[in-house]
Formats: sequence, structure tokens, C-alpha cells
Amino acid sequence: MKKFFKAAAVFLLAAVMIVSAVPRAEKASAAPITINVYNWGQYIADGSEGSIDVNKAFTEATGIVVNYSTYDTNESLYTKLKTGGSSYDVIIPSDYMVARLIKEDMLEKIDFNNVPNYQYIDDSFKNTDYDPTNEYSVPYTWGNVGLIYNSKYVTEEVDSWDLLWNEKYADKILMFDNPRDAFAIAEFRLGIDPNTEDPEDLRRAAEELKKQHPLVQQYVMDQIFDAMEYEEAWIAPYYAGDYLLMVEENENLEFCFPKEGFNTFIDAICIPKGCQNKAAAEAYINFLCDPEISGQNLDYLGYSTPISEAKQYMDPETAESPIAYPDTATLANSTSFVFLSAETNQLMDDLWLSVKTDGAPSTLLYVIIIAVVVVAAAVVLLLLKKKKRKYRRK
Repeated sequence: MKKFFKAAAVFLLAAVMIVSAVPRAEKASAAPITINVYNWGQYIADGSEGSIDVNKAFTEATGIVVNYSTYDTNESLYTKLKTGGSSYDVIIPSDYMVARLIKEDMLEKIDFNNVPNYQYIDDSFKNTDYDPTNEYSVPYTWGNVGLIYNSKYVTEEVDSWDLLWNEKYADKILMFDNPRDAFAIAEFRLGIDPNTEDPEDLRRAAEELKKQHPLVQQYVMDQIFDAMEYEEAWIAPYYAGDYLLMVEENENLEFCFPKEGFNTFIDAICIPKGCQNKAAAEAYINFLCDPEISGQNLDYLGYSTPISEAKQYMDPETAESPIAYPDTATLANSTSFVFLSAETNQLMDDLWLSVKTDGAPSTLLYVIIIAVVVVAAAVVLLLLKKKKRKYRRK
């Protein structure tokens, strides 16, 4: 009888364990999907200052969790994707980088059946040079690069990139910390096409940037916000949308579209190869294309929306801003970047390194010489010690 009760107890315990395991299994299977989104810094409304929290709203609407991380240049994004080691479901590169990623087969084609809100994208942002078949990208924002300056300290009329080379403002000048934008500014100033692939043009631009180097306080990207707002620097090239955020913190900041020309860009939403949750990524893209979400998002960011219907959800001052939405005559002086060859990109990278280090080869040579001298001295001292030891042993 004892054996019977013991066997029954074991059976009952096993049954309880099996039953109790079912909810755990169901709970595990019901774990939310997570997508990894890789975006520029400060480039989505996050709920601060009364704005919409886009990622939170997406999760509430779909149940899909957003793991959000940021980068500061197209080049750093490219390097991260190329070297691997990280898996992203959504990325937001600029136009010329989209073209490069398409060419190198690093993007997935988007299933637009899962992105019905694509219908709201204005026709002027479709069939672009960087994605002519509209298969790999969806426009997120567009905007322009210009010159930001503090009118409290810069009192002359500003209409040219020349201000970035003005010795009067040495150590108060910031410069882009990425080669494509930096070279473009020098090229605009020299009257060179910013999409040139002529090595001689690139070398001329590099020489101009080297002349500027002693005047530059630092090469920056997102750090520009604090530096300009707190007046640690007075002059910087940057994006018009970010200027609209900065001027809210410092009313002395002004913006100029330089007369030599400037870059107009489109940042687009893409799905990289290796994406783990493609349908969820497409749901995220669709959400960002909703006119109300786009309007609230870009009303906070200050950048320009590729969805005209979104403007009804924006503050009229933002929707009508001549900086966020310049007139046709102003835009006629702008140029969009195109994809450059691997050889041109490599040369630009090499020249950019020489600009930023400004004489690094000579410095490196001195370091090597000093290192050789130190090692040689150490060897001599060691030999002398050995000789002394031998001498004492005698």
C-alpha cells in the first residue's frame, strides 16, 4: 500500500509540474518581437518637451519592442554594417549612402504590401537617383546643410562659406567630422562640383581644408549642439533642421544658405541584409510614414517631411519655415550628393586623415625616431650593465 501511495504521489507531482509548465511555455512563446533600429543621434521624437515618443507609440500600437541605438555619420554606419558583429532591422542612411549600400548588395528589398502608408510619400521623393526603382528605401526626412553663426560675436554680413576660413574667428570655428560633408564645403568654396571624382579636385579641396585646420576648435557632429548653444564656439556648418532646435536654446544663432552652393539631402529608411524581423521592420517603416506620426515627429525635429499631408499636424511656424522649406530659388543653388566610386571614397578618406592630423607623417616619423633612440639607449645601457657584471666577476 505504501508503494502505491508513493507511486501515486510521484505521478501527481509530475502531473502538477507538466501542467504548471504549460503557462510558462505559452508565456515564452508570447514574448514580444524586438527590432533593432540604428539611427542618427537626436533624430526621432522621444517624448521630451511634450513631443510624441515615436518608439513608445509604435510599441503600444503593434506590441513590437524597439531596441534603439545611434550613430553620428554615414561612414560610421557603413563601417558597422560592413564589419558585421551587429544585427539591425532598420537603418536610416543618407541618399548617397543608400546608393552605395544598394550597389554592394547590403540592403533587403522592401515588401510594400506591408507599407501601405508609402502612398503618402510625395512623388517628388520617389524614383530618386539613389533608388530609381523605389525598391530599397522610403524617405524619412529631407533637408539642407548651411552655415550657423552667433550674431552676438559675428557682426559682419554672412553669405559665404568663407566665414569658416576667417582667421578673426580662430578657435571659435567648428567643422564637420566626416569627409563627404567637409570636402563638399571646400569644393563649393572653390567652385568644384561636390560630386567630382577627379583626384586633382579632391587634392585641391584637401589643401583648402588643411589651411582651415589651424582655425578649427574641433571636428564634431552631435557635439555641435552644446558647443553652439553655450557659445563655446561661434561658427559651424550643420543641418537646417538641427539649427531650428538650437535657436530655441540660443536666440543669437542665425542660419545662412551660402552663395557658393550647399547640399540638399534625403535620409531614407532601409532594411539591411541580415535583418532578423523583416515584417516587423516594415511595420515600423509604415508607422513612420503615417502622416500624423510624421507630422508630430518632424515638428519636434525641425527637419522637413517628404509627406505634404503631415504638415497639417505640425506647428504652422515649423511647416512654413523658410529654413526647413526654402523657396525654389534658394533650392536651385543646392546639390544632392551621389554615390562615388570605391577608389574616390578611399582617396577622400586618405586625404581626410591627412587633413585632420595635419602633418601626421612627419610627426609619426619623429615618434619612430624617438622610439628607435629610446630602444637603442636601452640596449646600450643593458650591454654596459652586462659588461660591468663581467668585470666585477673577474
